Amino acid sequence: MRIKAAIDKVPGGMMLIPLLIGALIRTFLPGIFELPEFKSSFTGGLLTGTSALLAAFYICLGSTIRFQATGYILKKGVSLWAGKIGTTFLIAILIKAIFPDQNHLFLGLSALAIIAAFSDTNGGLYMALMGQLGKKAEDVAAYSIMSLESGPFFTMLILGVAGLASFPLLAFVFAILPLLLGMILGNLDEKMREFLSKGQDVIIPLFSLAIGAGINLTNVVKAGFSGVILGVAVVVVTGLVLFIIDRITGGNGVAGIAASSTAGNAAAVPMAVAAVYTGYSEIAATATLQVTAAVIVTAIFTPLLTTWYAKRVEQRRATV
Repeated sequence: MRIKAAIDKVPGGMMLIPLLIGALIRTFLPGIFELPEFKSSFTGGLLTGTSALLAAFYICLGSTIRFQATGYILKKGVSLWAGKIGTTFLIAILIKAIFPDQNHLFLGLSALAIIAAFSDTNGGLYMALMGQLGKKAEDVAAYSIMSLESGPFFTMLILGVAGLASFPLLAFVFAILPLLLGMILGNLDEKMREFLSKGQDVIIPLFSLAIGAGINLTNVVKAGFSGVILGVAVVVVTGLVLFIIDRITGGNGVAGIAASSTAGNAAAVPMAVAAVYTGYSEIAATATLQVTAAVIVTAIFTPLLTTWYAKRVEQRRATV
């Protein structure tokens, strides 16, 4: 049986399929989550241990982030990272100023879903596109800086600074600590980097299953539609901003468009944030579905837009 090959054909399949399985369990077998035997079992831990699984994931992810970055890599990575985070922060400020109810803006979208979707780039997609379309290996390596977006830290920071949520200082420390631990281990020992980095792919479907187990599918249709709108907005808004930044910093714009996506692990952020700030606990499940939909939409549209523009750049060069 070609189970993995079938899953890989679905955009974000390793995140989406387990999440759907978990959601089906929660929707049709909700009673098992109340059983004492379930709560104390390994199965219960697998389906409800989102925080522990995410912590393990961020340690593995952190191990891939290198401290050293020079010249072009530093300039490109920092500029795209700052553009993504800066744009998201401005959106958060606008939400705070315009909408009185940040949990229900329009089409069922919340500030939590919007900020989570906008603030994290799909690194695998970016590196694949730049590896194929970029003219410098450094374009790919720039994601070593951009990967700092990963995890709930910057989502929490933006929501807090914009006044959309309130977090104690220790919450920021504990949110970023697993990522920092992974970074330290990976940079101190290349073998540890190699060992831990392999864990990312394994843990993704596991924490996705746990996230899905907290979602009731009765809200899927509404969340899915609004998630599509959210994904399109991410591509259009961040694509334009990062395109301009890439051109200003000496690029041809391809890298900027390639970064106009939402990372698969961003779908885990709403639950992580809601675990710290209870004001988002009621909308975290819906926000997770919306961000997941945005991940899929950007995984489709970002490559199409990037490839189209890269071909235009090549055609212009050929006519010069």
